[in-house]
Amino acid sequence: MFKSKSDLETFFYNNKKNLIQKWDHYFDIYERHFRKYKGKDIVLLEIGVSNGGSLKMWADYFGKNSKIYGLDIDPRCKEFENENINILIGSQSDLHFLNEVKNKIPKVDILIDDGGHFMNQQIISFEELFDHVKNDGVYLCEDIHTSYWLYFGGGYKRRGTFLEYSKNFIDQLNAFHSEQKQLKPNRFTHSVGSVHYYDSILVIEKMERTAPQNIVSGQLSFGNSKIANYKPNIKPIQKNKLLIFINKILRHFRFKSILWK
Repeated sequence: MFKSKSDLETFFYNNKKNLIQKWDHYFDIYERHFRKYKGKDIVLLEIGVSNGGSLKMWADYFGKNSKIYGLDIDPRCKEFENENINILIGSQSDLHFLNEVKNKIPKVDILIDDGGHFMNQQIISFEELFDHVKNDGVYLCEDIHTSYWLYFGGGYKRRGTFLEYSKNFIDQLNAFHSEQKQLKPNRFTHSVGSVHYYDSILVIEKMERTAPQNIVSGQLSFGNSKIANYKPNIKPIQKNKLLIFINKILRHFRFKSILWK
């Protein structure tokens, strides 16, 4: 079945000017997470300007009311500035510079990290700029496959890679349900609605959250359907104290549990 191109793909394939380099599956991901902002008065920050093509693609896609900021270490990128594109020159791993960025620009709806792709750059940029994304905004980190490439400091399950670092986001997203003091709700838990992993891309959609509530509607299908104030058995309780003790020890050392039954 023929798949029609998105506006971003159309711009990309018709582009004859400033170079844009993307993996071919990125456009569907962009469309999925960015289309709600199309035509709106948004603020976008892209780390990594390169030849300026992607900034012009974003400006075309989001429309004349958008405000686009690009961040790059190369001062020549300043030539890509225009009425709604501003370029900030500095390193994405420079804490002082990133603080200056936060003071110079408003909070952003979309942040795209397409910068140097080294592990420290991706981690530092996230730690310093994630809070500068609006409460309902999107943080997108591209080319996270560099976490597997030796040149960038990567390797399968290698400590210090951005992918290994980001896997903690899954735990933090679900921390409301943790029984252990090592995992408690934090700012990430309270400010993120979803985390999406794709081939080479991580997308974090922000949303202010409180602890979820388990709720019930309808009647019991089996047993006494007239039980007043029925509440579901959300967390089954093991009555065998020895099994509880053993499994708590196993859990502490992160060993596989033994059967409860």
